[in-house]
Amino acid sequence: MSTPSASSAAAVAAAPAAPAIELVVLDMAGTTVVDDGVVEQAFARVADRVDLGPTLTRDEALQHVRDTMGQSKIEVFRHLTGGEEPLAQRANEQFEVAYGELVDELGVEPIAGAGDLVDALRASGRSVVLTTGFSPATRDRLLDALGWSVDAALSPVDAGRGRPAPDLVLAALLRTGASSVAAVAVVGDTTSDVLSGRASGAGLVVGVTTGAHTREQLLAAGADVVLDSVRELAGLPQFAGVAVPAAAPVAAPAAVAVPVA
Repeated sequence: MSTPSASSAAAVAAAPAAPAIELVVLDMAGTTVVDDGVVEQAFARVADRVDLGPTLTRDEALQHVRDTMGQSKIEVFRHLTGGEEPLAQRANEQFEVAYGELVDELGVEPIAGAGDLVDALRASGRSVVLTTGFSPATRDRLLDALGWSVDAALSPVDAGRGRPAPDLVLAALLRTGASSVAAVAVVGDTTSDVLSGRASGAGLVVGVTTGAHTREQLLAAGADVVLDSVRELAGLPQFAGVAVPAAAPVAAPAAVAVPVA
């Protein structure tokens, strides 16, 4: 089984008791998929290609992107363009293009152990749903590259509102037939993920430090527990019996090449 780090071991010991978890809602970029600034790079390319208007400077716009990581991308662009809907839509389209370019250039790399965790959770009888602020096209491209089998993958357009609203979590519950929100665990690397989980009434809200926001930020947003990696989720008492293979003492796995569409 996966062995938690020292910081995560302390977090595991402090994790609250909760009903049996039937559904695990996992964020994608930064939580189960390595980001390494790719989202910011895509936004930077958009700023080079589209005049977002005079509302914010480039530095202010990029800071807003960092602060709102995990939220629906179209909502981010609506803010950046001062509510100019046609401009926001054009910028969002260019973001999808730019992100696709970066996927082609850099490939897709899962967070170490994330795929094993997904398999182990499903083998234990739990449902796994991936959620993201990306469009369905970008989301599905990532999922195809990873080759994971999940119960559902959802974008804001599938649910209503993006994070930090609870819609994605609640849509996942409805899609999988989980018995109650108390039986749902939400896992993410951003404060928006945590706020969405809290707003949904999820029984367990977990932050991970492999993405955009710090342990302190995630705890301040309301995370029940913060782990160093999503693979350590299996160490929480709510997931007793979920066996994730120990990480091999080798270099990080190579990125998965994605064919150019």
